[in-house]
This record gives sequence, C-alpha cells and structure tokens, in this order.
Amino acid sequence: MMAVLGLMTANAQKTVVSQSNQNVYDQVEEMPEFPGGMPAMIEFLQTNIKYPKDAIKQEVGGRVMVMFVVETDGSISNVRVARKVFPSLDKEAVRVVKAMPKWKPGKEKGRLVRVNYTLPVVFSTKK
Repeated sequence: MMAVLGLMTANAQKTVVSQSNQNVYDQVEEMPEFPGGMPAMIEFLQTNIKYPKDAIKQEVGGRVMVMFVVETDGSISNVRVARKVFPSLDKEAVRVVKAMPKWKPGKEKGRLVRVNYTLPVVFSTKK
C-alpha cells in the first residue's frame, strides 16, 4: 500500500487572539507562505511523511487538521491537532509540520505578524 497525501487550502477566521503581548492573526493582508509555495509544500509532505504501519494495517486514513502559528521570523510554533483521525496519523501529521523549514511570514499593514494557519493533511492507503 502506498500513502497518498492531499492538501486543501488553509482555513482562516477573522478574529485576533492575544498571546505573549503579541497578537496572533487569523487573516492578514499577506498570508504566510511555505518556501516555494503550495507545490513545494505538497512535495515536502509527500517526501517526509511516513505512513504509520498500524494505520496501514488497519487501512485507516483521513484528513488530519493541523493548526499552528507562523511566527514573525517564519518559524512554526504551537502545533496542535484541530481534528483528529487516528492516534498515529495525528502524531505523524504533527511531526512533519514541526519539521517544516521556516516560512515566509505573514504581513499586516506592512509589518510582520504572527498568523494562525490550519493545514489539512490527508492520509490515504489507496493508490
């Protein structure tokens, strides 16, 4: 069986949350971007995700929704699962997001800001 990953666009809301005296935005004028854009992110995920053996054995798949903050320096923080699928799939989605290189940070009114980002990571055992 082979893992096939799918990706959908990021979801955003219009609220602002205060954290460490710095706002974390859900929607900004310039959203954060993975280096090289969406095609590069898909390639990164396909190259780096290891489909857990227990999930393959049980033929479990689905869309894990991973939320995180893209910091002003492009680093990823506060990685968490917003929608769980299966424990080992959830853990693998978090692991690979934490392994991502620095992103191009988001901007609001010309200044770098912290931005919440939701990334769906799809696991499928079908070829």
